[in-house]
Amino acid sequence: MEPELKQKLDNIQKLAEENNTMLKHVRRGQRWTSFFQAVYWLIIISLGVGTFYFIQPYFNQAQKFIKDSGASIDQLRNLGSNIPFSMPR
Repeated sequence: MEPELKQKLDNIQKLAEENNTMLKHVRRGQRWTSFFQAVYWLIIISLGVGTFYFIQPYFNQAQKFIKDSGASIDQLRNLGSNIPFSMPR
């Protein structure tokens, strides 16, 4: 084999090995990025569910308060219609 051709082949092999090493590092970075994105979304979803679980009793109390208030208002309206009303003459 000619020395010049051998040198070019060695140079190409060296460049291919460097490219392979860089591609492995890039792929490893992509895997870590995918892993951390999955962890990120898992934390976001968990916080949302946890917050709902923590705040749910307050929502239930507010819902009960609104329901009871509506019943009280209905009782007040019915109270006015049950009272006999007579105008003084």
